[in-house]
Amino acid sequence: MRLDSVIFGGGAAGLWLLDRLSRDGHHVVLLEANALGAGQTVASQGIIHGGLKYSLSGLLTRSAISIREMPATWRNALLGRSVPNLTRTRLRSDCCYLWQTESLSSRVGMLGARIGLQVKSEAIEAEERPAALANVFGTVARLPEQVICPASFIADLADQYRDRILKIDAQQGLQFTLGSPGEVESLQLTSPADGQQLELKPRQVIFTAGAGNARLREMVGLSGDVMQCRPLHMVLARGALPELHGHCIDGARTRVTITSDIDCDGRTVYQIGGQIAEDGTSLEPLALVERARAELGEVLPNLDLSHVEWSTYRIDRAEGATSNGARPDSIQVLCAGNVTTGWPTKLVLAPILAQEIASRASSPYISSAFDATALNDWPRPDVASLPWEDADRIWWTIPEPSSASRRRAA
Repeated sequence: MRLDSVIFGGGAAGLWLLDRLSRDGHHVVLLEANALGAGQTVASQGIIHGGLKYSLSGLLTRSAISIREMPATWRNALLGRSVPNLTRTRLRSDCCYLWQTESLSSRVGMLGARIGLQVKSEAIEAEERPAALANVFGTVARLPEQVICPASFIADLADQYRDRILKIDAQQGLQFTLGSPGEVESLQLTSPADGQQLELKPRQVIFTAGAGNARLREMVGLSGDVMQCRPLHMVLARGALPELHGHCIDGARTRVTITSDIDCDGRTVYQIGGQIAEDGTSLEPLALVERARAELGEVLPNLDLSHVEWSTYRIDRAEGATSNGARPDSIQVLCAGNVTTGWPTKLVLAPILAQEIASRASSPYISSAFDATALNDWPRPDVASLPWEDADRIWWTIPEPSSASRRRAA
């Protein structure tokens, strides 16, 4: 089967790019070895950042500049005013909140968070505060940063292109034929369902598979050392909690970032990231839970945590390598032969990555309409579950901060 492009990786980057190339007239298919969104996308908190968290020092950093147009791009797509049409993506919240602790550095951070951005904070009156922030110190500000459900976003895009998305066995059912390193002539697929064979002959091969990019590059004769992974250890809390989406800042850092959702049993679930998730990479799960409980006691005074259950999960943020190992300022794209490798760095930057890769792609060379008949019997990947919906997840109940924890299965 001759194609203009083959995309590897069905997360935010790959699916947004699939939409863009398809709309540009390309004959393109997307290949996914696991569930769509598995890894970084569905594990993310779903905040459509506008760069404010990167301007807490009072400086307009390169990261803030690269991201500041993104909320408008996503908002228009979510409203159906632009492509891709994301009107079926579930919106958790239309805004985030910014609050501070009593420390001097936290108050300075609130001042530094208002520099040269499209997304600006707006101080709100006490009666406008969400219940979770009713008793916090100082100013509470509202940010027009929307929060989406990542799994819903993935399902929304995938449903629009189901005929072009294939489930593959990347370990045993994928082989590349190369003309030279980085020059793919064809790839051979073996169905993980029934063993049927499929040969694809694309003009361009695109890797947007996050951490999987390293192995894929090695399979086509390119170096995998151009990628780095920065780990996070996220915390989950579930129970009778008030809805909350926002950042507690302390100087030039986000002390905690909390987003919430409702699980399948009607409980509120907090995803807790920010500095605690970065510092927590060196901690065992239960130790991190103890620290998270103490941290929430400080940043959310009077919040009742007595009947809350806790869990954690680890995730690697895969991105293009930098000389000092720090987070890249924006997207990263590498081209070699007819292979393109891309990392969006953050969920919110997926549109920029798609635009950049699409702008480098050759014009479609197949003039007829895309015919997916040959793919009809091929298996399709499911959408990955949200982290707290994992049936095997272990949750801890900690009635008192000093008490022994007990563990139980979900």
